[in-house]
Amino acid sequence: MPIARLPASAFARRPVDALFAGLFAASMLAGCAAPASTGAARSAAAGGGLDRIEHIVVIYAENRSFDHLFGLFPGAEGLAQATAVQKTQLDHDGTPLTVLPPVYEGGRIVASLPTGMANGPFRLDAPPFDRRLDDMLPSPVHAYFHHREQINGGQNNRFVAMGDSGAMPMGHWDGSKLRLWKWAQDYTLADHFFMAAFGGSFLNHQWLICACTPKLAEPLPPSRLELDANGRLVKDKASPPSVMQGPVRVKDGRHTPDGFAVNTLQPPYQPSTIGPDPADASRADPKGHPVTPQTARTIGDTLSAKGVSWAWYSGGWKAVALDARQPVAQRTVMGVRGPASLNFQTHHQPFNYFARFAPGTADRAQHLLGGDDFMAAIDAGRLPQVSFYKPVGRLSQHPGHGNLAQGDAHLDDVLQRLRRSPQWPRMAVIVTYDENGGYWDHVPPPSGPGWGDRWGPGTRIPALVISPFARRGFVDKTVYDTTSVLKLITRRFGLEPLPGVREKMGDLTAAFDFTQTP
Repeated sequence: MPIARLPASAFARRPVDALFAGLFAASMLAGCAAPASTGAARSAAAGGGLDRIEHIVVIYAENRSFDHLFGLFPGAEGLAQATAVQKTQLDHDGTPLTVLPPVYEGGRIVASLPTGMANGPFRLDAPPFDRRLDDMLPSPVHAYFHHREQINGGQNNRFVAMGDSGAMPMGHWDGSKLRLWKWAQDYTLADHFFMAAFGGSFLNHQWLICACTPKLAEPLPPSRLELDANGRLVKDKASPPSVMQGPVRVKDGRHTPDGFAVNTLQPPYQPSTIGPDPADASRADPKGHPVTPQTARTIGDTLSAKGVSWAWYSGGWKAVALDARQPVAQRTVMGVRGPASLNFQTHHQPFNYFARFAPGTADRAQHLLGGDDFMAAIDAGRLPQVSFYKPVGRLSQHPGHGNLAQGDAHLDDVLQRLRRSPQWPRMAVIVTYDENGGYWDHVPPPSGPGWGDRWGPGTRIPALVISPFARRGFVDKTVYDTTSVLKLITRRFGLEPLPGVREKMGDLTAAFDFTQTP
């Protein structure tokens, strides 16, 4: 079935004041233009034969925007399509920067990296930056309130000013050097796939499993968040007037004034960076203000209700299980830094925030498993019907937790294993990223009723569909977000839909051609 390309006008620019007005309305972007046709309508014909897929595997990597990795991919909407407005970054006063600022890390200039680069996107692996895929580079801020301002009504021209790393958000790679690029060439690359929520990993992992934002119980934890009348972060008095003089300083917080957790907060159960509860070492000490145990319906609940087998596999899960019960100062795995560190991230374990999967429950033992369990199940042909795989931090491609080359090699190894698995002939694999990691992308996120709401979607991210039934050598122009993964699983197994899944987003079936023989 032919897939319509979306015209540039389908993603309209929006005034920044309109974007932030009505901060706590159910649909912050309701007046914005949306794509003219829905992914659901375009994918309907491709859905025939979906029952031929018996196993869906979701691999969730970290912190890369589409333009950052695939902006040079042939046939995809990439850097060549970015407008001058989208590429030209603005200072805090709204004027275009003459040049990009230096790269900052920890509030200081990184003296080893170049300065005075032209205002716009630049190659990280070419002069004057000239870095390698195995280099460790600064990690730009990726937080909820920052991100909304960076997008700036779809103009995407405040990524530098509202970041904390100077020029870094504008950096991109020649992704053709990546092994994942080859998989994209061979199968389907979606070039209009957006992260479900504004901000970082914590919130986007929640949206992957429940299409929801965690609600905190009263009293709310302490917060220094201050927003102005337009919903923008209030700057500290010591914040530099120009990003050329240093990174912005703002009065940020981890939850909204009405009690929704949007930036990283810790789970109520171990493993957590909060030490153990003195009364129960399997829980996080309540004095550390962990998230209230959540009870919203998740994809795990809907799968279990239908009798569909599933698991969340996480690299490093078993290694930290006992370590997490120790006082923070006595831990030998969690929080340890260095080249051999796992860099296990507790806020990347979304089911650990939910009461149904509390320590000691049968659901936790059955469904929350380790990365080694995943590899063994692949090789033995024993994967459940739905598998989520979370690479451990140093293999996830998260800047600062590991390098891009290391994570790329790991993803390639996992995909090679899956293709050798006895279950491969009836399998579909989705490889995507939790969020953009603070990196710029030029395509405005879709918005309006059925497309967006208070929480997102945010910046465009890479997504690949790899399967014997995937369209070969195909760039899918359908509009998706992270909740499209939930739509696909729900459609394939006839599940009860989750209420937060966005109505007009595609369900990924446009990426398949079931006339093919596995």
